[in-house]
Amino acid sequence: MKILSALVLYTCMIFGANAALADMNQLAALREGDMKKLSFHSEPKPVSQSTYTMEDGSTGSLADYQGKIAVVNFWATWCAPCRKEMPMLSELQSELGGEDFDVVTIATGRNPPPAMKSFFDEIGVSNLPLHRDPNMKISREMGILGLPITVILNRDGQEIARMQGDAHWNSDSAKAIIKALIDNGASG
Repeated sequence: MKILSALVLYTCMIFGANAALADMNQLAALREGDMKKLSFHSEPKPVSQSTYTMEDGSTGSLADYQGKIAVVNFWATWCAPCRKEMPMLSELQSELGGEDFDVVTIATGRNPPPAMKSFFDEIGVSNLPLHRDPNMKISREMGILGLPITVILNRDGQEIARMQGDAHWNSDSAKAIIKALIDNGASG
């Protein structure tokens, strides 16, 4: 009986792993244009448990977004591609943000809050968070090299995809990927 139970358990695990891989392949098939730079991981990866500083001075962590899909963008005030990309992330948040999805922006390195606020004001963004990682602890722990880098977190708070460089996050392709993740319940 124990052998039969083990066999059933391992079979379910294999099918579960194959289903997750199939889901990632289906998501990868939705990539068009510059979204082709989005790399889906074969296995979800843990994220930093360190805290960032929020606009009001309190702290938060990526774990705060568990239970929803999150697009986490690492940026800086001096980053020209970030300036180009941020309004598109804002549009994605406006269209899809809510109970199941959020765009999370984290300025990494030395980004004074007044400069961050000016950056958002200049590009007309008012619906994204002004989170800061001034000591780059989260960035280092997550291997953020170069900016912008955007990661997608599943509902379990794990990284399932990563993109280096800017992208059209308001494109039909990006929206289709995010909608599929939301509709699919995307967990591990």
